[in-house]
Amino acid sequence: MTSGAGDTTTSGSGDIRRSLELLWGGGEPPSRGPKRGLTLDAVVTAAIELADAEGFDAVSMRRLSTRLNIGTMSLYRYVPGKAELLDLMLDRVQGLPPGTPETPDDWRDGVEALARGHLALYRRHPWLLKVNQSRSVLGPGALRALEAALAALRGMGLGDEETLSVIIAVQAFTLGIARMEIQATEAARETGVSDEEFWNRQEPVLSRAMGSGEFPMMAELSEDTFSKEFDHFGFGLRALVRGFEARVAEVRAERGGPGGGG
Repeated sequence: MTSGAGDTTTSGSGDIRRSLELLWGGGEPPSRGPKRGLTLDAVVTAAIELADAEGFDAVSMRRLSTRLNIGTMSLYRYVPGKAELLDLMLDRVQGLPPGTPETPDDWRDGVEALARGHLALYRRHPWLLKVNQSRSVLGPGALRALEAALAALRGMGLGDEETLSVIIAVQAFTLGIARMEIQATEAARETGVSDEEFWNRQEPVLSRAMGSGEFPMMAELSEDTFSKEFDHFGFGLRALVRGFEARVAEVRAERGGPGGGG
């Protein structure tokens, strides 16, 4: 009944056939299931809520069955194990519901929407940072999200490989910002030491190091260099867009079209 020795923090590590059946509607348990009114959708929702509240490590078939007021063995009637459950959770939180989303007129707006959407996603579901998604099991939600991203970037006029690379670059940048932000919050919560207190404890040693002459570039940095007020996300996003604009202009020039990034 379980999915075997798959790593439950890695997507696609369980029974891929069963995950695909459940994602695409071929694996819903029979109507005479173990608990009247309970659906696979409700199981996935409960798992996401548990992960959001306590982290993905807290999600187990036993904890989930308690949350749903169902026997653990009965829960396996809905989903084979935690590995397959993870595939369903990822498609739900990262995908799009049915219906065609509005496509922005300007691809720059598409890039910004993609970046801000991913940052918001990690803030809502920080447990995503702990999941290895190098092998994603593609369900309808994930495909709708990718379809929407491709449509938003179509105006760039890039080739397929470069368009995909734009999506990868934006997602990788956003992941880095999200990881920095969320891990700082987690460190303060887990240690009970605020960021301010943590850096104040190092100040005497760092002051001596800066006065030693060994680190002249760092010693010349202004006091507000590491201020939390600076919008690193906004700055990096604008830089990415400028770089994409340059590439779009190159491609249009090569094709003999009008220049610029419009």
